[in-house]
Amino acid sequence: MLRSLLLHSLRLCAQTASCLVLFPRFLGTAFMLWLLDFLCIRKHLLGRRRRGQPEIEVELNSDGEEVPPDDPPVCVSDDNRLCTLASLRAVWHGQKLDFFKQAHEGGPAPNSEVVLPDGFQNQHILDYARGNRPLVLNFAHPSDGWVTTDSPYSIPQHRSLEDRVSAARVLQQGAPECALVLDTMTNSSSSAYGAYFERLYIIQSGTIMYQGGRGPDGYQVSELRTWLERYDEQLHGPQPRRV
Repeated sequence: MLRSLLLHSLRLCAQTASCLVLFPRFLGTAFMLWLLDFLCIRKHLLGRRRRGQPEIEVELNSDGEEVPPDDPPVCVSDDNRLCTLASLRAVWHGQKLDFFKQAHEGGPAPNSEVVLPDGFQNQHILDYARGNRPLVLNFAHPSDGWVTTDSPYSIPQHRSLEDRVSAARVLQQGAPECALVLDTMTNSSSSAYGAYFERLYIIQSGTIMYQGGRGPDGYQVSELRTWLERYDEQLHGPQPRRV
């Protein structure tokens, strides 16, 4: 009884401490979202961000078709409100999840439980590791009520594993050759890796070698590509430059 009371007290103290640490950051984010709801400020900030970005080189595939960039520019429609109850709840949950996550760059990778979409068989993330080969993790999360009209998909919060299978199939259309697994309904992997809304990781030999930022603004595919290209150069030497 005394042990249980002590554990409960420690857990309560940890939650209180996290709230004190995260609350100033949360207020800053909420204030920024409120400012962006003013159309003049939104156009000024987003326009300045686009002007400050370098021109994206157009890449063509073997068929001569334009390949979309790794990190497309962030666009928010004029009719989208950013400071809403749903958005503030999502921001608070994401910051708290990031604060308590187990995964950290350079540290051991949590071997959290995942579920196969076919048959709902339980496995673990590190079951997909193959020797010293880098394992890329790409976490995605439903909109949970905070969605903009710019989003190509509107995926509501999952109520069952069947809902997660349906959403995962939509995601798999963009990368049909990649292995696909589901988080448990207790969100064990999302909690362990702080993956809210989206997040990228690279695991090698049980160690986290790359940890991307929290989506949507911190979700940078170009950073992951750069890491993989440097790793490939270490294995095979630098590739000859095109002339």
